[in-house]
Amino acid sequence: MNRLSSSLSPYLLQHQNNPVDWYPWGEEAFEKARQADLPVFLSVGYAACHWCHVMEHESFENAAIAEFLNKYFVSIKVDREERPDIDQIYMNSVQLMTGRGGWPMSVFLNHQKQPFYAGTYWPPSPQRGMPGFAQILDALADAWQNRRSEVQQHAAQVTSSLGQLALGVSEPAATMPGDEVIRDATNHLLKVLDRERGGFGSAPKFPHATDLDLLLRRGQTKGDKTLINAAELTLDAMAAGGIRDHIGGGFARYSVDARWLVPHFEKMLYDNTLLAEVYVRAFQVTGHERHADVAKEILDYLAREMCDPSGGFHCSEDADSEGVEGKYYVWTVAEVISVLGSERGGRFCQIYDITESGNFEGKNIPNLPKSIADWASELGVPDLAAELAIDRDRLREQRSQRVRPGRDDKILASWNALAIRAFAIAGGVFDRPDYIATAERSATFMLEKMTSESGRLYHAFRQGDAHLDAYVDDYAYTAEAFVALFEATGLARWVGRASKLADTILKHFEDSEVGGFFYTADDAEALIARTKDWHDGSVVSGNASATMALLELSRLTGTDTYRDAAERTLQLAAPILKTQAAACAALLSSLDRMLHDHQQWVLAVPDGETMAAWRKRFLGPYRPHATLSWVIGQAPESGPVASLNQHREVIDGKPTLYRCQNFSCDRPLTGDDVTIALRGD
Repeated sequence: MNRLSSSLSPYLLQHQNNPVDWYPWGEEAFEKARQADLPVFLSVGYAACHWCHVMEHESFENAAIAEFLNKYFVSIKVDREERPDIDQIYMNSVQLMTGRGGWPMSVFLNHQKQPFYAGTYWPPSPQRGMPGFAQILDALADAWQNRRSEVQQHAAQVTSSLGQLALGVSEPAATMPGDEVIRDATNHLLKVLDRERGGFGSAPKFPHATDLDLLLRRGQTKGDKTLINAAELTLDAMAAGGIRDHIGGGFARYSVDARWLVPHFEKMLYDNTLLAEVYVRAFQVTGHERHADVAKEILDYLAREMCDPSGGFHCSEDADSEGVEGKYYVWTVAEVISVLGSERGGRFCQIYDITESGNFEGKNIPNLPKSIADWASELGVPDLAAELAIDRDRLREQRSQRVRPGRDDKILASWNALAIRAFAIAGGVFDRPDYIATAERSATFMLEKMTSESGRLYHAFRQGDAHLDAYVDDYAYTAEAFVALFEATGLARWVGRASKLADTILKHFEDSEVGGFFYTADDAEALIARTKDWHDGSVVSGNASATMALLELSRLTGTDTYRDAAERTLQLAAPILKTQAAACAALLSSLDRMLHDHQQWVLAVPDGETMAAWRKRFLGPYRPHATLSWVIGQAPESGPVASLNQHREVIDGKPTLYRCQNFSCDRPLTGDDVTIALRGD
């Protein structure tokens, strides 16, 4: 075993038996490099990364390559999910030097942690137009020994560029960006929309949850059916495609083709939580039950398969099992018939595109070329959906006997918060107390196990051990999740806890000179650059989430400091939003909230039982521009939401709705008037 054997990261533990003398990230490795006068090879990946596994098997388990690495380099392994700060900086270097990025990430550093050469996957020997990894190692070892001054000069130049790139923008705009920036961005999404198969652009296709959320948000508030239809087209296409696990629930990372058929089979927690929320929003906007069904299927999968006994949610499931990508998920006709019988099995195969010839390497990825509703009409089986649900459960039980893909069972604060938020929102909209209980249990776990005595969050948790300083998205996502829990439960303590997180964001992450939020805290490990996270990648950018959380809390608590910080952030981001809006959908949603955040709806109810009875009616419609609050029993004179809820009393013992907009309030509504107002009649 090498030095990775004591790690908590499942990804690092996958490499503990490599012949490469791996070091974890830390000063020990760089001190060894300085003493031996060797360059550093930094390899970054994650547990569910297919090509990371390929490079491990081809190169890091190769005795000759390992021997060369051990002799001429100091090798460091990093789990990008544990250390996204390291990943961000050096991924920028890969993109600067190669024009593209991805994982596994391979970067070569000098003793000052400055990169001088970078790439992603390399085969062990030259093939498919790529140089061999052994060839690259030999050339770089020679350059380090014989052309050191060139190497150091290039490293300094790259590092200088990384410093500029890390901030994104250095000067705030003179004014706040306007609504036209959001309009231009949604018009661009319509322009790049695949109008036949949904999604944006060509293959490979990613879900782009933040783009879909922006379309639904603007479609709802502007009454623009074109935007809603564009989102529905994509959501329906994904739900029909093989990117969705029709047997077990959940979505794979992305589709390698343009029609969503063949997924890259790994399942990530963040994709599934973000998509669950988007499908909930689509149901709220359209009333189409098919979107609600998909959202529930995702959440049921997460609760069943990905929830740790502690209450947190695991990170991911691999694409591979038994060394073969997708093996766990594909089917033959004979396998389906053996479980369901010839009649039900034959019908299932017909509906889910399972054939003798196969649609993926001789086997079949279940998908729906035609909707179940259409099949029900064609076959004359009104209860077809219910019957197919039973069939899928039987196939899932049979599939569970196969060798499962590997699972990364660590818990990350940020991703776990996305799950809390999705369960809380769905629990309110669908009136599912079990979803709300799942969200509360996971939130309680974070407070008890991932929070220090000083109130600071830890980033990661595994096997009873919380570790690593949290990043801005850990705090921001969790604050947003706690606000969603308040909406679902009416318990003001969740707003209080969110406010403490917001205070930490302002104290330790805000750039006090120009605005915006650094990804790392002011007392975190110093790297060669301190980045600001503006663009949505797989998840919402840290600045977007922090801005949205601060805006929500400013209304709930009446704290102008929160709103001022959000305004500074958006004003600093103005140049990015004007020139790079296609990568900033979540930040645009925050801008939309800032520009149009004028409504406050408070529903006062006599007790918790009444609150539960009215929850679905209050939370069912999607109101992106409204702050929603509850008064349960007596209106508070103090506390987290006192400024909003003060004097919002229950009238005549009946649920009472208070609606305000632009600093002007309607008369309180009771009885049938509340029902009518909540329906929007």
